[in-house]
Amino acid sequence: MLEQEILDELNGALVEEKKRLEDDLERIANPTETPGDYETRFEDLGTDSDENATEVEDYADKLAVENDLEKQLKDVNDALERIEKGTYGFCENCQQEIDIERLRAYPAARTCIKC
Repeated sequence: MLEQEILDELNGALVEEKKRLEDDLERIANPTETPGDYETRFEDLGTDSDENATEVEDYADKLAVENDLEKQLKDVNDALERIEKGTYGFCENCQQEIDIERLRAYPAARTCIKC
């Protein structure tokens, strides 16, 4: 089981990462009523066909980024929930402790290196 000091360190890293992800999401999307869900903004640049093509391309790029950021945010929120439940730091597949260096590198890790 993780020592409280290390758990506090990792919790702090997760809280910071959550804030960063939410800030990044709010730059390209609007939050919906569902926590952790965002809707990509569609920029209206005009009616010219070149402008329309640019709008669609920008939207597609932002949508891909939004989906990736939402997945990362979900992973972070899940990790924070596991901390609250006392199940953080254990592999979801084999139930062994996840190496502390892996958690420091990726605090939202769900599995150990072997799994």
